[in-house]
Amino acid sequence: MPEKSTLVQKMFAEGIGTFLLVFLGGGSIIISSYFLGGSTQLLAIALAHGIALSIAVTMAMGISGGHINPAVTIAMLVTKRIKASEAANYIIAQIIGAVIGAALLFSIPSYIAAGSDWGLLTVSTGVNVYQAIALEAIITFILVMAVFGTVVDKRAPHIGGFGVGLALMADILVAGPLTGAAANPARALGPEIVLLNFTNWYVYVIGPIIGGIAAALIYQKFIINKR
Repeated sequence: MPEKSTLVQKMFAEGIGTFLLVFLGGGSIIISSYFLGGSTQLLAIALAHGIALSIAVTMAMGISGGHINPAVTIAMLVTKRIKASEAANYIIAQIIGAVIGAALLFSIPSYIAAGSDWGLLTVSTGVNVYQAIALEAIITFILVMAVFGTVVDKRAPHIGGFGVGLALMADILVAGPLTGAAANPARALGPEIVLLNFTNWYVYVIGPIIGGIAAALIYQKFIINKR
């Protein structure tokens, strides 16, 4: 039988995975804002986030389940796939990993990062709070459905985190210019904590949690348990 992972190992996997997502995703925003522009920049950001999440989920899924996202962890909690105490430790590890990833973005020269807000996600002018929360809920719904369909469901194809990364890439192509397309509270909170800029922080907490719970309950009730 395969050896069971300890809680510490699971927390390290979640922390490192979230670090990868925030550092590579935030780094793509910084680099592309300096070297690219327009639709090419959006595509580069979406691709970098998608690849980063694919790597992170695949790396961690055999150890911790590869949540890499508090919204995913809460989705697993409401469907009774993880205990509350373990979920709390996962979320702590994810936020710590996100903060480290955001802090290490300062290794990029400041003249390159100028104007990029160091990977901070913001709500676009013209998008109100309710629209922003709704968008974050919808794209997180899509992401968590992909998690259940490609990682959780025992009938799922063995493609690691590839399907989850593709879902995030598609999410960013749609919502990236509007909210930054976090679909992940830790992805947003990491840079916010480092920069001490918490403008619209609740958008990136409330929206993803609502979307993640909705996806989990629908998949659990109507797909996994459907007979």
